Amino acid sequence: MTQPAGLEAHLRARRDAGRKLLVPYVTGGLGAGWCDALQAVAAAGADAVEVGIPFSDPVMDGPTIQEASARALALGATPGGILGDLDGVDAGVPLVAMTYYNLVFRYGHHRFARTLADHGISGAIVPDLPLEESGEWEAEAAAAGVATVLLAAPVTPDDRLAELCARSHGFVYVVSRMGTTGERDAMAATASVLTKRVKDLTDKPVLVGVGVSTPEQAVEACEDADGVIVGSAVVRRLLDGGGAEEVGRFVRSVRAAIDEG
Repeated sequence: MTQPAGLEAHLRARRDAGRKLLVPYVTGGLGAGWCDALQAVAAAGADAVEVGIPFSDPVMDGPTIQEASARALALGATPGGILGDLDGVDAGVPLVAMTYYNLVFRYGHHRFARTLADHGISGAIVPDLPLEESGEWEAEAAAAGVATVLLAAPVTPDDRLAELCARSHGFVYVVSRMGTTGERDAMAATASVLTKRVKDLTDKPVLVGVGVSTPEQAVEACEDADGVIVGSAVVRRLLDGGGAEEVGRFVRSVRAAIDEG
């Protein structure tokens, strides 16, 4: 088990060296080979990997990740089991947990933050925890060395966006469109507009997620952003039985596309 590396320092260093950032998402507990998939996407060129800790009511997620979460839960996935699985993983890049506040609350802020850190997690995304109520969690996470990544939406007003950028750590997560996660045929125009607004407010890494589904869309998002988060397109391949080799091949194609620009 490795101790968590500084997420923001890691991403800043890669960005400042001229690299566009790529963060794939893998649902934890999605079958016996889920850690193999995690290692495959890391080896394929990820700069960090987002690990979903399944919850029964994933309000931000669309059908693909909902299905993956339900399947993982049916297989007996638990937060403790998923984090325990990570003890045997050396991905070589930071890991970021994504889950919902009900699980954080049940653990307690202090215990959950320390548990993440103890299992090598460098950052956390809790999308249903409002900014006004997240101070206690942010403090406990920071004390444990876990960066709290906050999400900016297209409708976020300017004053709130400035506060969100100031309080987000690791990176700022730009939600490309209103609605839930899922594969899309095209990038929303709101992604570019919001990315530029965020970039005007912060020098922290700015990554676009929600609806980035193809290498071409990743390149488009990276025109303004420092990088992309690719979730449903990875998870769909796992649900369809593609396995570690298939998701590794897909992530490698995204990596190649954004490197070529």
